[in-house]
Amino acid sequence: MLNNTFGIDLGSSTICIYNHDKRSFFHEKNMIAIDKRAGVIAYGDSAYEMFEKAPDNIKVSYPLSNGVIADIHNMQTLLKLFIQDASGGSYKNATYYIAIPTDVTEVERRSFYDLVDEAGLRAKHIYVVDKAVADAIGLGIDVKNSQGVMVVDVGFNTTEISIISMGGIVISKMVKSGGTRFDDAIRAAVKKEYRLYIGGKSAEKIKIDLEMLKENNEPATVYGRDVASGLPMERSVDTKLVDAALQEYFDVIIDNVKVILERTPPELSADIYKNGLFLTGGGSLVSDLGLQLARGTGLKVNMAEEAGKTVIQGLAEIIRNKRFRSVAYTIEGMGK
Repeated sequence: MLNNTFGIDLGSSTICIYNHDKRSFFHEKNMIAIDKRAGVIAYGDSAYEMFEKAPDNIKVSYPLSNGVIADIHNMQTLLKLFIQDASGGSYKNATYYIAIPTDVTEVERRSFYDLVDEAGLRAKHIYVVDKAVADAIGLGIDVKNSQGVMVVDVGFNTTEISIISMGGIVISKMVKSGGTRFDDAIRAAVKKEYRLYIGGKSAEKIKIDLEMLKENNEPATVYGRDVASGLPMERSVDTKLVDAALQEYFDVIIDNVKVILERTPPELSADIYKNGLFLTGGGSLVSDLGLQLARGTGLKVNMAEEAGKTVIQGLAEIIRNKRFRSVAYTIEGMGK
């Protein structure tokens, strides 16, 4: 039964799929490009290439926003296309394990189930897994014991902060601070300091390269449009400006981690103090966020080796290992 089984991590930026039959992982940008007349013309990485470059008749967008499904129709279309690509067309009567955020409404949780159920995949079984639990398993943590574990997942739009014990979520909070907020802060700082408009992709590149630039004591080179003249320009951006721009959003994450720690039962707090917190998600790789979290909380910060892939790796382990399969569940009132 488990051979025709898929794990799905629907990230706001990237979709990750595990195909158990092929023991393979599939990663693409969670993005779709639609022409007003021709319909879907590109998706995934191909659509991302068009982002911020397409004419008015082509809409390029992310169907997920702030960790939840913002455009169910386009997300259904994308999911079916991605499953077809990941499976080679062999996906009917399959079982699906999908990771969902914890700190969302019941309606938003049901939308993840409905997405798979109504995407034309003819699913046999649909199970959901709390994203933080999948994260922890993907980090190599034995979530089935009574040890308290803190996982901080810094994603594209949001950061999910969770306390896990005995395979379940004790406390979880989603904070609207993540990769896109970092990008927006960099764009605003560059505009204010250098009078230069830059795109989201340029800001993202600065963010990704920031640590290397600081190590080499080099500025970031960006290209954009001059605010006054409207002409294309090149500028060298000081990394200290970027650090200052990111600080506000780092502080939001650190402050909310402290809030969750204050609400954590004492016995679990003792475990977290001994083992530290676990930092993952694509946004966790930005500059010295891990170091600042350690300073701000006084805890050891364990960095994920493959920060953007821990959820899908956790789903894969749940599918492969019967011991962890009990962390997956069906949503009440939904028959599969």
